[in-house]
Amino acid sequence: MKKFSRAMVLTGPRKMEMQTFHLPEIGENDGLLEVELAGVCGSDPGIYRGVPTHGPRPFPLIMGHEIVGRVAKMGKTAQKRLGVAEGDRVVIEYAFGCGMCESCLTGAYSTCENKYFYGSMISCLESPHLFGAYSEYLYIHPQAKVHKIGDEISPEIGVLICAVLGNGIRWLRRIGGVSVGDTVAIIGPGQQGLAAAAVARESGANPIYVIGLSRDKDRLDMARRFGAHRTINADEENPWKVISDETHGRLADVVTDLSGNPAGAELALSLAGKKATVVLPGIYKGKKATLNLDHAVLNEIKIFGAYSQNFQSVRAAIKMVCQARYPFEEMITHRFPLKDAEQAVRMAAGEEKEIPVKVVIEPWN
Repeated sequence: MKKFSRAMVLTGPRKMEMQTFHLPEIGENDGLLEVELAGVCGSDPGIYRGVPTHGPRPFPLIMGHEIVGRVAKMGKTAQKRLGVAEGDRVVIEYAFGCGMCESCLTGAYSTCENKYFYGSMISCLESPHLFGAYSEYLYIHPQAKVHKIGDEISPEIGVLICAVLGNGIRWLRRIGGVSVGDTVAIIGPGQQGLAAAAVARESGANPIYVIGLSRDKDRLDMARRFGAHRTINADEENPWKVISDETHGRLADVVTDLSGNPAGAELALSLAGKKATVVLPGIYKGKKATLNLDHAVLNEIKIFGAYSQNFQSVRAAIKMVCQARYPFEEMITHRFPLKDAEQAVRMAAGEEKEIPVKVVIEPWN
């Protein structure tokens, strides 16, 4: 094994450069991952731009919190605790938590008060440095949430498990409570919208609507292969009228906005019927939405914020991909070598000509 790791480091807003780090010493309770693929999350452009979602970004840092790879080195105690061995293919959750704050002690480690999160809020200035997957190696913290997936699941599918699919299961199923026969409306046909459609379909929802714009034509076409019964181009049709007409005025039982645009949150609330649930997991980057709160009050609509996956939803996502009912590999539309990580982030941000679904980085390419 090498003694060094290359990594793309975000030194400040919109400034990335390749750097080399000594690999850390590994003890009984931690480990080192050889990264196979790193997913570019829809939130990564905000990190790249320095948006202080959790507070000021601790530059320099290594981005990348959608993680799949093989255990390169791990202490015996950690191997026994996690049920993995060196050489195993695993996925690692975005949040691992400090283990000491109230959020962590109550199991809500994705809202850790000390912000122990991979790829976003830990500087690479000090050893063990490697807290992001835009790197050849990633440090496996003793608190890390590690899930063995084995060779049966490819890296291309594995990189979707923790973030995209784990998120979808937690947001739609655990928080949204999607169940058999529910009418579901999903705003935004990106990677999370496609995952949400698949989760809703697995949960027995019918009908499932996925809403996008003219520029989303290819992604709306994909949404049908991921479980949508009906797609709506909001540039050509009024989503509220379509869903109202087809549900005889009942509207949707569960609505989620995955657009990251305040207008999407406003539309989400308008599509919610009586006693419905609205799930808002998008990061709106400080922009405000104008919500019709009278509609929420008079119809007793439940509105939930949602953030990240958790241990239970990731385990469910692993089982879901093993059933091979959906073409998840189709989500990956663009691949970049590590040296081009900055271009990968810009593409995910919509700053390039092509509109991707899922962008991934190959650290060893």
